[in-house]
Amino acid sequence: MTSPDTAALVLRIIVGLTLIAHGYNHIFGGGGIKGTAGWFQSMGLRPGIVHAWMSGLVELAAGAGLIVGFLTPFAAGAIIGTMVVAGITAHRTNGFFIFRPGQGYEYVLFIAVVCAAIGILGPGKASLDHAIDIELDGWVGAAITLILGVGGAALLLATAWRPERKPADTTKA
Repeated sequence: MTSPDTAALVLRIIVGLTLIAHGYNHIFGGGGIKGTAGWFQSMGLRPGIVHAWMSGLVELAAGAGLIVGFLTPFAAGAIIGTMVVAGITAHRTNGFFIFRPGQGYEYVLFIAVVCAAIGILGPGKASLDHAIDIELDGWVGAAITLILGVGGAALLLATAWRPERKPADTTKA
C-alpha cells in the first residue's frame, strides 16, 4: 500500500466510525428517535420523524460504507448531503465555532470537506471497491460525491424544509 492508500484508510475509518456513532445517537441516544424527530421538526424539517429516521439510517449506512470502502464516493456524498442539510438548518446562523451558543458550523463543514477529499482521493487499496475492481476516484469520484452531496441536500431542502417565519416587525414603519 502507498501512503495515499494508508491516508484514505485512516480517513475512511475515522469518519465512518464518527458517522456511525452520530447516526446511532440520532436513533437511540438521549430522547431517542422521537426526540430527534421533534428537534428536526422544530428546525423546519417536515415531517420530523421521516427526517430523523433517514438521517440516522443514512449516517449508519454511509459510515459503514466508508469503513469498508464500498461505493466510496456514494457513501461520502451521502455524508456531505447530511452535513450540508445540518449546516444550513441548524448551524449556519451560529457562527463558525462549534462551542458557540447554538453550535456553529465548524463540525459539519469539517466532515463535509473530509468526505469531499475522500471522494477525490478514492478508497485506496484496502477497500471493497479495490477488491471488486470499482474505480470511482479522481474527477469521477469528485463529481459523484459533490453532485450527490450538494444536489441531494438542495433537493431535500427545497422539498422538505419549511422553517417557521417570524412575523415582520410592523412597529418600525
